Amino acid sequence: MFQFQDITGQEKTKQKLLKEFDEKRIPNALLLYGPEGTGKMALALAFARLLLCQKPNGDDACGTCPSCRQMDKLVHPDLHFVFPVLKKDKDTISDDYIKEWREFLLETTYPSLSKWSDKLKVGNSQPGIFAKESDDIIRKLSLKSSENGYKVMIVWMPEKMREETENKILKILEEPPLKTVFIMVSDNQENILQTIKSRTQNIQIPPISEKDIAETLHNKWQLGEKDAADVAHLANGNMLKAIETITNSEANQQNLTLFMELMRLSYMRSIKDLKGWSEKLAAIGREKQKNFLEYAQHMVRENFINNFHNKDLVYMNAKERNFAIKFSPYINEYNAIGLMNQLDLAEQHIIQNVNAKMVFFDFVLKTIMLLKH
Repeated sequence: MFQFQDITGQEKTKQKLLKEFDEKRIPNALLLYGPEGTGKMALALAFARLLLCQKPNGDDACGTCPSCRQMDKLVHPDLHFVFPVLKKDKDTISDDYIKEWREFLLETTYPSLSKWSDKLKVGNSQPGIFAKESDDIIRKLSLKSSENGYKVMIVWMPEKMREETENKILKILEEPPLKTVFIMVSDNQENILQTIKSRTQNIQIPPISEKDIAETLHNKWQLGEKDAADVAHLANGNMLKAIETITNSEANQQNLTLFMELMRLSYMRSIKDLKGWSEKLAAIGREKQKNFLEYAQHMVRENFINNFHNKDLVYMNAKERNFAIKFSPYINEYNAIGLMNQLDLAEQHIIQNVNAKMVFFDFVLKTIMLLKH
């Protein structure tokens, strides 16, 4: 677990990291960035394991030494984590949630903010990386390593850092203690301060190829070759989505149900019921709201493309395709862009903590007009 050999695809990045390790050109700070579900955290953990391993074999960590056994449970004393958390008070730091975090990573090496938020039961709060975290980072990295080797600090979602936190760690990023490595793992590097990015080696992690996803689903999940290929196509480079598809994700089913209900009520112009729908969405928590709005954009896009009758261009599962048979004609050149723009605007408002009831009710009123085109 947490080794390069276990990671689906991403051979180019694996070889780059292994080469830097072999040639002892290990950077002080790495930024692994790219879409969700591409294996960024898996790569970060595998590289951390290699750095901390007592008997690396050239291609990977040995997997059996005392350090590797500690890594199996993510309890190595020289491995540190920073990640978004719920703010309890001004002194809240990641270590306040380290037990939950380790459980989470042991469940999935393809973490998403929405799933982590579910684990934390955030409600309408938004997880963040707060000011006190920078002091804890500096404190931990000033200590001697337990094995006289590397110290590794993995920062998940650095885009969730408060600007004050980012500014306070600039110096230690630029001049870290000897044998200290930062590995930052980001879904959206555009929201990270340029001063942070300029102090890291930036590596873009691309979507995973359909072939690599299909092979993993066939070999590790025992899917038939045709089913594995179908799911890999639907995943569109996202291994997390592939896993959710074959495990019949409850969240995906909920999003589809909400989307179908929204479109049916909007077409019927049922204002009273749409108000109830808006209130239901407002009560599920902001991360789930953002997840739904992203899903709705996916469904609008795929239903529009479905009208061209080219199945290779469409990324929907069987239930979604069944709904699209009758629904796709209602998404056309007159309203597709308008619907996407309104969904994007609603998502931005949710991110900005605008009142969710107002956001969703305003959105459904606009959807009524757009669906009549």
